[in-house]
Amino acid sequence: MIIRPAEDADLPAIVTLWNPVIRDTTIIFHSEERDEATASGIIAARRAAGHEFFVAMEGDTLLGFATYAQFRAGNGYAHALEHSIILDRAAWGRGAGRALMRSLEDHARAAGGHTLFAGVSGENAAGIAFHEKVGFRTVAVIPEAGRKFGRWLDLVLMMKFL
Repeated sequence: MIIRPAEDADLPAIVTLWNPVIRDTTIIFHSEERDEATASGIIAARRAAGHEFFVAMEGDTLLGFATYAQFRAGNGYAHALEHSIILDRAAWGRGAGRALMRSLEDHARAAGGHTLFAGVSGENAAGIAFHEKVGFRTVAVIPEAGRKFGRWLDLVLMMKFL
């Protein structure tokens, strides 16, 4: 398995992995699917801000991706970051998530990051457990912070000091 920054050639696989998670689950609260141009724009914006978008590859197969950005707008939050990580279900338990998080945390730390946040759906027990295993702790539960599929969703805010 190789962890590396995303390349243009990865865009089809990234959106193929991302869109079913957006469309079919509450792991992500928003419901607008991504196309390659949108994904490319997200990657470019992250890099322009000094952040990164990593992929986990096994041969030509995308196992998952992770990225981060500033937690909230404004220079007072320049050292507080929030990440997203999406794994192909077939990659769960195989170390891809941990490897992506190590690369992401190393990059964020080198870029001056102090804290890393994860906003996890209250319905995503596997996501909460994963973050606990890699050193995050729950710092807040925001009831009914999101809405998808006609119902309100809690947001579990987790954090880790870098």
